[in-house]
Amino acid sequence: VASGAVETVPVIAVTNLARTMRDLKERGIWLVGANAEGKESLFDADLSGPIGWVLGGEGSGLRRLTRELCDRSVSIPLMGSVASLNVSVAAGICLYATRQQRSRASG
Repeated sequence: VASGAVETVPVIAVTNLARTMRDLKERGIWLVGANAEGKESLFDADLSGPIGWVLGGEGSGLRRLTRELCDRSVSIPLMGSVASLNVSVAAGICLYATRQQRSRASG
């Protein structure tokens, strides 16, 4: 997280990702996994409710158990010979798409 955003973007380090994902789901947060095999385009997905983004590493993507714990799976449409994105770039695109959709919905 950039130094200016660290004060406004909640970033949490966890030791057990699967347990944390289950805890978030119990609190009503929908987990959206972003990976190349996503079932719907990021730009068509409903991002209006409380969501938590789950992002994997470039190339390797999300592990099987992590994918299975996600409520939804989206992909970022890519052009040309680009097969994957750096996770920081993917995070920026996902967060921007979320913000754009919510801004349009609020008028």
